[in-house]
Amino acid sequence: MTDERQAVAPRLTERVPSMSAAELAATLVPPRQFDTASFESYRPDTDYPSQSEALEKIRAFSESWKPVKAAGLFGRSKKAPAAKPGIYLDGGFGVGKTHLLAALWHAAPGPKYFGTFIEYTALIGALGYTGAVQLFTGAKFIAIDEFELDDPGDTMLMTRFLGELVAKGTRLAATSNTPPNALGEGRFAASDFLREIQAIADRFDIMRIDGLDYRRRDIEGHAASFGDDEAALVAAVEARVAAGERITFDDFGELVHHLSTIHPSRFVKLVEGVDAIAISHVTPLTGQADALRLVAFIDRVYDAQISILSSGTSFDEVFAGDMMNGGYRKKYLRAVSRLIASATL
Repeated sequence: MTDERQAVAPRLTERVPSMSAAELAATLVPPRQFDTASFESYRPDTDYPSQSEALEKIRAFSESWKPVKAAGLFGRSKKAPAAKPGIYLDGGFGVGKTHLLAALWHAAPGPKYFGTFIEYTALIGALGYTGAVQLFTGAKFIAIDEFELDDPGDTMLMTRFLGELVAKGTRLAATSNTPPNALGEGRFAASDFLREIQAIADRFDIMRIDGLDYRRRDIEGHAASFGDDEAALVAAVEARVAAGERITFDDFGELVHHLSTIHPSRFVKLVEGVDAIAISHVTPLTGQADALRLVAFIDRVYDAQISILSSGTSFDEVFAGDMMNGGYRKKYLRAVSRLIASATL
């Protein structure tokens, strides 16, 4: 099968991406589906007033970058209360937190960065703590999507990192990653976030956003798969190649191993310039390290709007054993929903 894959399309396992610090930083922009996100294009659900309130709160936060008007000849200008340097959007899936975060990023002056919690921790791991602080010093704004609370070590690392940048004048915005079925639908995440950042906790405005998932994502569904029909997968790849699509073709086990040889901060480069990826012989994962690397990889695939063709086990069943009941449940649920959305035949 290896030779057949090579004959049909190139493989991701043949790619060994390298990126400089500047190149890594340049990837920290909103996903392409939020290229045009704005305050005007956000559509609050009238059944949930907190969505309109969050929009106004974010708008007000964006005003803080504007210069203060000088006092007039015959009067004194009123000094507005000092705005907090950070805002935190707390809510479940699909209520528009990422849209608002991206809209705020677009409205902010540069230098500015937008990434998920996982992307920032990966970048700190790649550059070292001191190198990352040096790289981001001078940033006007940093947006952190899906702030994670699963790993206390990473959480404390990020809060220390953000604290140093805030002290240098950087403004922040973050969203929580609590799914709707979690305790308190996000309130627990907000209180944990405040507790963890300790010294800078009082610098953040917390905004709760209620509502239903506008995507109505069904994580109980199944990711499309060719199952045991390897010939059908090969035929589908050949058809896409003939149609001019840029598609890669890999064995699942080989790809999982290859991901272990690449720093997660470089996964974005691994899938650069690809329209679709085909993966054969998908099997359930039992190792936590492999599973977490796959989550980070799928995030990059999803953000790039790359479709996935596969055979073997359906991707919604790839996180096996007790993984879905453990400490990384939220990450795996997010990955499954993204795999379902990206899977095609």
